[in-house]
Amino acid sequence: MAKIFISAAIPASGITSLQQAGYQPAIYQGNGLISHAELIAGVADAEVLITPLSTQVDRDVIDHAPNLKLIANFGAGFNNIDVNYAANQAIAVTNTPGVSTASTAEVTVGLILALMHRLVEGDQVMRTTGFDGWAPLFFLGHEVKGKTLGIIGMGAIGQAVAKRLHAFGMNIIYTQRHPLNVFTASKTDATDVSLEELLKTADVVSLHAPLTSETQHLIGTDQLALMKPTAYLINAARGPLVDEHALLAALQQGQLAGAALDVYETEPTLTPGFADLKNVVLTPHIGNATVEARDAMAKIVTDNAIAVLNDEMPRAVVNGVKAPVKPRD
Repeated sequence: MAKIFISAAIPASGITSLQQAGYQPAIYQGNGLISHAELIAGVADAEVLITPLSTQVDRDVIDHAPNLKLIANFGAGFNNIDVNYAANQAIAVTNTPGVSTASTAEVTVGLILALMHRLVEGDQVMRTTGFDGWAPLFFLGHEVKGKTLGIIGMGAIGQAVAKRLHAFGMNIIYTQRHPLNVFTASKTDATDVSLEELLKTADVVSLHAPLTSETQHLIGTDQLALMKPTAYLINAARGPLVDEHALLAALQQGQLAGAALDVYETEPTLTPGFADLKNVVLTPHIGNATVEARDAMAKIVTDNAIAVLNDEMPRAVVNGVKAPVKPRD
């Protein structure tokens, strides 16, 4: 029977789908993330690898999996996989696009509201010192209504964020390589501007761009210097889009009003210093951490596994491998 190796626990619905199709997958049972050595051992005779985006699948792993036909990444990103080398070895790489949009947009909105209304700070006050009672100037934050939201990357998630915050009364500006068509932009009255203008104008800058060699450290010292001292930076996309040391310095020096991060440059490690700042909200990469999104992701990876093992085309191939192939020699 074809072997499926799953390198981290996934929703039970996904395992059930595989079992109903007649497959009994091997699943990593250890605590924490799988090690490189354990991953190599797990894929030794596998035809399908289902893996989360937190696990690195490099050339060494691929070279130890001579029967591998598919790497099904459990996540919309796939920068954890050497996709070009997998293509050279005729191994399809798939991801799970689309199903994280609503959840990630909602988390982004939550981060913005939490930051501007100082909700996390308030929670900590009530868990520690408490407060003396309501007072006109106590614990003031800012409304989002009437403020300008600058979105970097107006794909599906960026548009979903724009839709939600436009309903809150925010003005929407955005930047990306290809402007939206007039009809799509009109839904949120979104205006296409340059990155420089966005950074200078926006009260809230929210990142929703993919991570590529061109977008790594898209936001660094020079870009942060353009932002208003009353502005906030939000990153719920990819950690390396931001030079975290530059961001930390900007926050410590009062160049920004605050920041909210759900993803990190050297994830899962947090750059020392952020946790000491009260005007920073930090969450552990929970953008799509909902039952609904994760079940939908599980369906995609398991449907793809079943398709490839039945010599059918999987969906959401990201590395150009167009057809199932026989195991490599």
